[in-house]
Amino acid sequence: MDGSSCSEWRGTLSPARPVSSPRGASPPGNAIETPPGARHHPPVPTSSSLPRAASGPRAVFRIRDFTFLQIAKSLATLGFFMEVTTVGYQVYSLTRQQLNLGLVGLAYFLPAVLLALATGYVADRFDRRRVAQICQAGSLLVAGALAWISHQAGGAVPPHAAFLGILGAVFLSGAVHAFYGPAIQALLPSLVPREQLSNAITWNSALWQGMAIAGPALGGLSLARFGPGGTYLIEMIFYGAAIVCMGFIRRRPGPVPGGTTGASWDRLVAGLRFIRSRPVLLGAISMDLFAVLLGGATALLPVFAQDILRVDERGFGLLRASPAIGAGLMSIAIAHRPPMRHAGRSMMLAVALFGVATVAFGLSRSFALSVVCLVTLGACDMISVVVRQTLVQAMTPDAMRGRVSAVNLVFIGASNELGEFESGTLAHWIGTVPTVVAGGLGTLAVVGLWAWLFPDLRRFGSLDTAHHTPQPGRDSEVAP
Repeated sequence: MDGSSCSEWRGTLSPARPVSSPRGASPPGNAIETPPGARHHPPVPTSSSLPRAASGPRAVFRIRDFTFLQIAKSLATLGFFMEVTTVGYQVYSLTRQQLNLGLVGLAYFLPAVLLALATGYVADRFDRRRVAQICQAGSLLVAGALAWISHQAGGAVPPHAAFLGILGAVFLSGAVHAFYGPAIQALLPSLVPREQLSNAITWNSALWQGMAIAGPALGGLSLARFGPGGTYLIEMIFYGAAIVCMGFIRRRPGPVPGGTTGASWDRLVAGLRFIRSRPVLLGAISMDLFAVLLGGATALLPVFAQDILRVDERGFGLLRASPAIGAGLMSIAIAHRPPMRHAGRSMMLAVALFGVATVAFGLSRSFALSVVCLVTLGACDMISVVVRQTLVQAMTPDAMRGRVSAVNLVFIGASNELGEFESGTLAHWIGTVPTVVAGGLGTLAVVGLWAWLFPDLRRFGSLDTAHHTPQPGRDSEVAP
């Protein structure tokens, strides 16, 4: 589950990713031939072509390009989480309609699906640093548009018209981040030596998680002090600083060899076929998808803050940051413990507790208890994320990893943003509290059903034993 993030972004993002975990491996750093008249790209730098650096937990920050990348990425991530927090609160304040909160989630999600083929192709074909910079500039313009709409909403523009303007800006933001995610993820391995890549990924994930906590909290404080328009202007400052920092990265990664052949649905379908042929992978990814799709409550947090818990913008910011706080604390705990010995059972238990925490949050009328429930929800989410992401990386051969990861990212986005759409739509018809409680109970039902449908996942042991095992008759079906 990636409920504490918007697809790294979403997340998101890992995701996201998870949203929150990098994927893939860097290709050989050889120059590629370009046709006459085509723009020449320099050889692709990779971790193996970079000079060795000193060891140590923070030694990777001695690499100038990596440091500027993390500063730029952190600033942009901070701005994005402020945007998500502000948009949700503002939309509900303007319209008082839960359905509109669901439409916001749908507007963030649709571009990622519609542009799924193009985004990966652009990240492989063009200078990823430049692509990321252009996307950050696009985010800056979107924040400016949101600030202008907010200013107009305080005058003669009716709330419904302002909402439509916000929805259009959110759709553009989703399109920008659909291109930004693959480019920024793929840029990291080309900036650090191979022996420091694991440490770089750890810091990359930790900084992203920190921004997932700071962004909503800062967004809530800014909302209380400056209102939506002022908050969007602050986001513009963050995006502008991110663009400048990206400009200080000296390396210019060119196109990936083999990445100019174009996009194809066959490549995406191959990833789906591979996942379907591995019951453990299919069970882990699909359980996470349906659990968050049913149990996600973050889209309705503006309703809880304003109508149920009766807290101000600062309280809303804390509610929005609470799942990320729980995820961050759990990630620290997992990092200091040996690999899970019963990963499948641990994942199912975590998803079940996710459902219980969701039900408790829906029934709570105490702000403190609600925060505890959301922190617990985020912590359980992180356990599921660790198991799922480890299985995806360990059980997938190198030749299939990009396609399988792409499918995984789409599933993450579907669970997060479509979950928000489902929550907002259902809350419009049956009410906010019944929607959240029913979602939590639905998550518990998913765990029970998946334990029966996927016994291999339920019995799966230590994550250390996860590895790719060729399966005759199956691998041939999913071969590139």
